[in-house]
Amino acid sequence: MPPAHFVFDAHVDSIQKTYDLGQDLGLEGRGHLDLVRGARGGLGAVVLVSWCDPKHLADGAAVATRRTRGLVASVQGLARAHPELAELVTDGESLARARKAGRIALIAGIEGGHSIAGSIEELERFHAQGVRVLTLVWNNHTGWVRSCQDGAGPEVPAGLSDFGRGVVRRMNELGMLVDLSHAGERSFFDALETSSRPVIASHSCCKALHDHPRNLTDDQLRALGEADGVVGIAFLPGFLDADAKAEAARLRALPEFQAIDEGNDTATFVAQGEFIQAHAAPCGVDVMVRHVLHAIDLAGPAHVGLGSDYDGIDHAVAGLEDASCYPRLAAALREAGLSLEEIAAVMGENMVRAFAAGTAGAGPVTDWIDRAAAAERAAR
Repeated sequence: MPPAHFVFDAHVDSIQKTYDLGQDLGLEGRGHLDLVRGARGGLGAVVLVSWCDPKHLADGAAVATRRTRGLVASVQGLARAHPELAELVTDGESLARARKAGRIALIAGIEGGHSIAGSIEELERFHAQGVRVLTLVWNNHTGWVRSCQDGAGPEVPAGLSDFGRGVVRRMNELGMLVDLSHAGERSFFDALETSSRPVIASHSCCKALHDHPRNLTDDQLRALGEADGVVGIAFLPGFLDADAKAEAARLRALPEFQAIDEGNDTATFVAQGEFIQAHAAPCGVDVMVRHVLHAIDLAGPAHVGLGSDYDGIDHAVAGLEDASCYPRLAAALREAGLSLEEIAAVMGENMVRAFAAGTAGAGPVTDWIDRAAAAERAAR
């Protein structure tokens, strides 16, 4: 395998394995990503997103917010447990320090605005806890932002509501990077219009190549580039190719797949992914390369990056099965004709720039620092 580039992966769900299963991401384990395999693959920065299944909203918005807060605390705990491998970073300067020290920069993110419970104050509390990226919406619509999925009722705005625009403006003020993956097209453009800072679409692919609701149109890609934003191309075959999407659907319908039950939603999801990865007809790296090249054509080479969605997808592109495999993508991009400078930009440098711009002036993680200091004093 060729030497590793500095990789900035803008979206992974791996922290659920810690929160729900007690898996230490500082050790090699199940699933797609941990720090050990990441280091082998050149991982230098990663957004560990806290995703709360909207089903928890049935028990009240506060329940979903508490779960999200616990997931974010797990990101903090990972940094504390493995200071030799990684550190929590909050802006471009701290990312640069971690990079110079040879540690993986851990960035706390949230996937889905439902976790702020319709409250700017909750957004601010998450910022104090160290969250620096918020995906405005997941696949569930909220009363202030429409997702890319169908089924929105009359209570859902066409794009961003006035409150939703206020969320974007407050994120700009705090130094939190706005993420538009999963957003409906009108929501996407409303956020671009509102934001005074560059935004990202952390884990999206190209609609012109595969008409999936999660993918971005050519107009969206052009607009993202013009706004100095970055799209992170995802690693899920079903986002990249219609045949791959159909193949996964076929496997999910099998009795053997449906019988998988490990007694916990996260453990079951990992096992289901292992089944699909083992049995699916492979979708090769060349398919993903086509999406990278198309995005470069539309947005420009300075506006395309990576957002694997590792551990949030139930299988990955053949050859990119886990976080040790990033160099294979770099090699495929080289074979496709990209320069070394362009490859370095896609693998990490474009997201480094976007993160620094989106979080400038964000300040330290006061909530974490204060509580960590209190715990140390109590232990003495």
